[in-house]
Amino acid sequence: MHITEIILLGFALAMDCFAVSVTSGSIVKRIATRPMLTMILSFGLFQGGMTMAGWYISSLFSHSVAPIDHWIAFGLLSFIGIQMIRYEADSEKEQHFNPLNYKIILTMAVATSIDALAVGASMAMMQTVNSLHTITLPAAVIALISSVLTIAGLGTGIFAGRKIPFSMSPLGGLILIGIGFKIIIEHSGLCS
Repeated sequence: MHITEIILLGFALAMDCFAVSVTSGSIVKRIATRPMLTMILSFGLFQGGMTMAGWYISSLFSHSVAPIDHWIAFGLLSFIGIQMIRYEADSEKEQHFNPLNYKIILTMAVATSIDALAVGASMAMMQTVNSLHTITLPAAVIALISSVLTIAGLGTGIFAGRKIPFSMSPLGGLILIGIGFKIIIEHSGLCS
């Protein structure tokens, strides 16, 4: 693969990371160093790691996982989105949805990287990506771009969240559910 193709692919895969991190930043409205670094690293590592994993296991499991991978991503994103909406709607609870909870970060990292698993599996079919050496560069670039866009998303979200006088949790929940629907539509071929 040419480096330009890899960079464009990295940006395409990182858009979900950007959207989720904007939502997370707008809910938190402040810098929380340790959990945000965890999110940045998790999103990048999962994007790059899932690309490599998809490439590696494509010959073993791609035919059995491919029919349901988009449903898994949809389920995870919808679960988190519903939690965000529910926490905000339940006025008796003192706690609010915390997108910087480590379990939530891990769930979001997995959900946003399932597309990278499919991309890695498709790369295994390319003659130019036929060894561990040739998949390492694309995976590293994808991971780096995902981490950078997560930083940009958190910063954008924090800035926007401070300017908006109401909670962004319900809107964030709807955005996550929308990303899940987008994944379903893309995988069903309705938007091609």
